[in-house]
Amino acid sequence: MAQHTEKAKAKLHSLNLALESGAMAKVQRILNSGLASADVAHLIESSPPKVRKVLWELVDKELEGEVLQYLSEELQTHFLSDMSAEEVIDITSDLDADDVADMLQQLPERVTQEVLDAMDHADRARLEAVLGYPEDSAGGLMNTDTVTIRPDITLEVVMRYLRRHHELPEMTDTLLVVNRNNEYIGVLTINKLLVSDPQQTVREVMSTEARVIPATMPDTEVAKLFERHDLVSAPVVDAEGHLIGRITIDDVVDVIRETADHSLLSSVGLDEEEDTFAPALKTSRRRAVWLGINLLTALAASAVIGLFDKTIEQVVALAVLMPIVASMGGIAGSQVLTLVIRGQAVGHLSGANFRWLFNREIIVAGINGVLWALVIALITLLWFRDAGIAVIIAAAIIINLLVAAVTGAALPLILKARGIDPALAGGVILTTVTDVIGFLSFLGLATLFYL
Repeated sequence: MAQHTEKAKAKLHSLNLALESGAMAKVQRILNSGLASADVAHLIESSPPKVRKVLWELVDKELEGEVLQYLSEELQTHFLSDMSAEEVIDITSDLDADDVADMLQQLPERVTQEVLDAMDHADRARLEAVLGYPEDSAGGLMNTDTVTIRPDITLEVVMRYLRRHHELPEMTDTLLVVNRNNEYIGVLTINKLLVSDPQQTVREVMSTEARVIPATMPDTEVAKLFERHDLVSAPVVDAEGHLIGRITIDDVVDVIRETADHSLLSSVGLDEEEDTFAPALKTSRRRAVWLGINLLTALAASAVIGLFDKTIEQVVALAVLMPIVASMGGIAGSQVLTLVIRGQAVGHLSGANFRWLFNREIIVAGINGVLWALVIALITLLWFRDAGIAVIIAAAIIINLLVAAVTGAALPLILKARGIDPALAGGVILTTVTDVIGFLSFLGLATLFYL
C-alpha cells in the first residue's frame, strides 16, 4: 500500500512538471493510463479554473464517468451542464445507480428527465428507485446492484448461481435472502457460504439478525450504524419490508467526510462543497452574506458599548480591558458549543443525559470563571493600580463565562428543535451573546461603581 501511494505521488509530480512545461501529450498519457480515476479527480479539483478545463478535455471519453463520480457536486454540475442527455448516459453507463443519481440531482429537472427518457427500461427503473428518495437518506445513498437468493435452495445451487456471474458487485460480503415477493428475510455471508456443507439449505445457515436499514433513515444515522457495528454493507428495505438495495462502506465514508467538512466549514458560513479554486466573483458573493450577518452582530455589540460612552470617557482603562471580557466568554462558549454539537452528531446526547452535561458545564464555567477572574484581576491591579477596576473585571469574567456555558449548551438543542443547523447558526449567535453580555456586565458594573 505504501509503495502504491509513493508511485501515485511520483506520477502526480511528473504530471505537474509536464503541465508546467506545456507537454500536453505527456499529460494526456499520464492522465489516461498512469493515474487512478480518483487521483485524476483530485488533480482537477486542485487546479485553477483554466487548468481544470485543459485537464478535463484531455481525459479520454471512456474514463470521464469514472473521474466525474469523484468530483465535487459543483464541478460535476459544471461539466455535466455542457453535455447532451445522450453524452450523460454514455459516460455514466458503467457507474452505480447511486453515483448516477447523485450527479443527476445536481442538474435542472428538465435535463434529468431527458436523461431518464433516453435510458432503457431496466436502467431507468434502477435509477428512479434511488431518485425517489431524498439525497441525504438511506434510499438516496443505496445502490440497487444486489445479489439475492431464495431460502429454500442448497448452498451448492447458490455456488453454481454465483459462478454464472462474470463478477460480483463491489463490497459484496453477504448475499441477501428474499422470498418470492422480494421481501427481505436475512443474509448469507460469503464466509458462511464457503465453509458450510454444500447440501445445507440457505435457510439453515443464513442469519436473520443482520442490521436492516429503512430507506427513509437519514444518511448521518446510517453512518453511525456502520461505525457502531463495523458493517461493510447493509440491506435497505422500503416501508413494506421489500428489499430495494444495499449500502456499502465506501458510500458511508463519503457521508462521514461530508459531515466533517460541513461541521468545519459551516461554522464560518461556507458550504461543504466550497470550491477552493472558484472564481473570485462567485466566492465574494458567497462570503458577502456571512460578512453582512457578522456586521449586524458587531453593530449590536457596538450599540451596547455606546450606551456607556460617558463611563468610558472617564475611565479610559475600560476601553483597554473590554476585549478581554468578550474574548474569554467567546472561547468558553465555543468550547461548550462544539462539544454539544459533536454530541448531537454522534448520537451521544439525549433528553436523559443532557441535564447532567448542562450541570457539569455550569460547574466547569464556575471553576474556570473564578480561576481566571483572579488571574485577570491581579494583572489589572498591577497594570492600572486600580482595585475597583480589578474587582469589576473579575465579576464580569465570571458572569460572562457562566452565560457562555448556558448559551453554548442550550443553543444547539434550541436551534435543532426549530429545524436550524446548529453548526451553521450557533457560532454567530453565541458570539453575539457573549459580546453583548460581556460588554454589558463589564461596563454596567463600571457605571454603577464610578458614576
